[in-house]
Amino acid sequence: MMKGILFDMDGVIVDSEEFIFEAAKIMFEEHGIKIKPEDALPFVGTGENNYIKGIGKINNFRVDISRDKARTYAIYNEITSGKLKPLPGTIKFIQDCKRNGLKLALASSADKIKIMINLREIGLPDNTFDSIISGEDVERKKPFPDIYILAAKQLGLQAHECLVIEDAISGIKAGKSSGARCLALTTSFPEEKLNEADWVCDSLENVPSEALQ
Repeated sequence: MMKGILFDMDGVIVDSEEFIFEAAKIMFEEHGIKIKPEDALPFVGTGENNYIKGIGKINNFRVDISRDKARTYAIYNEITSGKLKPLPGTIKFIQDCKRNGLKLALASSADKIKIMINLREIGLPDNTFDSIISGEDVERKKPFPDIYILAAKQLGLQAHECLVIEDAISGIKAGKSSGARCLALTTSFPEEKLNEADWVCDSLENVPSEALQ
């Protein structure tokens, strides 16, 4: 019986990929490096450490992760102000889950600062979730299952009692490896790239009923 929902953040409840890329782009430009969108694609959903370091490596730039990530988040905070919105169906789906007695966790590879910026901007209080796990809470990031195992544990559940909702290939691997079932949204990757998931749909407006059984 389904007892909990483990939400990824970016591409599931909010689409902030263009903004984090723009923030990273500005940060790298301050170092004289011009990056391209395709530089970032392999690192989507793996956390900002991997995202920034990976883009830097592609462009032969040695990243100082503490300095460059802090600068990226500062830029991100500025450029997202008043611009982020919850993805279609997000608020109603969360409300329906809570009404049906499901426990909810937000499990994002992003740092806590980015999670809080996103929740603030889309008007979703952090106490909406019974637990919030960030990339800072686990040593091994997605595609390792650690974040979803920890999220389920903090809900007092086993991963197999939960549904993971993801948009990224690395996140689907993490969810499935944890023992959870997985619903993939096609917000970041085409359906054919998400075939490891148990179910695929375009948004939280159109979640297959069987995914919640």
